[in-house]
Amino acid sequence: MNDLVIIVQILVVIFLCVNMLLIVTFFSKEVFYTTMRYILFAVTLLSDSLMLFVSDILLILSSYRVTMQFGLCIIFYILSVICIFVTPVTLTAMALERYVVICMPLRHAQLCSTRSTMHCILIIHSLSSVPYIVILSVFCASASKSLYTQYKICSMEIFVSLRWQNNIKTAIYQLYFLIMSITIILSYVKIMKVAKAASGENKKSTRKGLRTVILHGFQVFLCLVQLWCPFIEVALFQIDLMLYVNVRYFNYITFILAPRCLSPLIYGLRDEKFLLALKHKVPFGFHCVKIKARTGFVCQVGCRDRLP
Repeated sequence: MNDLVIIVQILVVIFLCVNMLLIVTFFSKEVFYTTMRYILFAVTLLSDSLMLFVSDILLILSSYRVTMQFGLCIIFYILSVICIFVTPVTLTAMALERYVVICMPLRHAQLCSTRSTMHCILIIHSLSSVPYIVILSVFCASASKSLYTQYKICSMEIFVSLRWQNNIKTAIYQLYFLIMSITIILSYVKIMKVAKAASGENKKSTRKGLRTVILHGFQVFLCLVQLWCPFIEVALFQIDLMLYVNVRYFNYITFILAPRCLSPLIYGLRDEKFLLALKHKVPFGFHCVKIKARTGFVCQVGCRDRLP
C-alpha cells in the first residue's frame, strides 16, 4: 500500500510540473491569451491540475484512513466533479472552434473573439456544475441533518449509497458522454465534407483540422473512461479485497493521472506556435525539424544549439 502511494506521489509531482510548464508557456505570449483555442487549452490545463491535486489529497487521506467532517468532504466532492466534466466539455468546445474555423471562416473572428471566449468559459463551467448539483440535491434530500457534523473517510461513493442514486448518477454521466460524442462526430463529419471540396493549402489546413478534432475525441474518451471504472471496482470488491485495491490504484494512474497530463502535452507539442514558445521554457530545449512529408514536426530533445 505504502509503495503504491509513493509511486502515485512521484507521478503526480511530475505531471503537475509538466502542466505548470505548459501554463507558464501560455502566459508567455499575448497571442496565446487572446486566442480562443489557446484560452480553452489553458482552461483544460488548470482544470486537470486542480483535479490531480484534489484527487491526490483524497487518495492519501483514504489510504491512511484519515477522516474529515462531512461538510468538508462535500467541498472536495464539488471540486472533483466540476474538474471531471470541465475538461471534456472544454475539449468539445475546442472541436466546435475548429469547425467554425474551417466551415465558417468569415464568422470566426466574431464567434471566437475574446469576449465570446469568456462567455464560452462561463457556459462550460455552468454545464459542468449540473451533475454535482443534481447528485448532491438527491443525496441531501435523503440524508439526515446529523450526517453533516459526522467525521468520515471522504470518498465519492458515499454520495451514491443507494441504488437509485447511483442510477441517477450513471444516467447523467452517460447523457453527457452521449452529447459530447455526438457533437465531436458531427464536427468531424462537417469538416470532412469541406476537406473533400477543398484544394491546395485549404485542403492541407482542413486535414490538420480533422486530425485535431480526432485528437479532441480521443482526449474526451480518455477523460470519460474513468466514469466506468467504479462499476469494475465494485464488482471486484465482492471478489477479492487486495485485487480491488490494486485495480483501483491501476485505474487511478492509467485513467485519471496519465490522461490529465499526457493529452495536454501531446496537444501542446502538435501546435507550431505553442511548441516554439515551449522550447524556450524547458531547460534542455527542443530541436524542431520540419519534415516535408505528412509527418509534420518531429521534435528531438537535446541541447539549445539551433540546427542549421
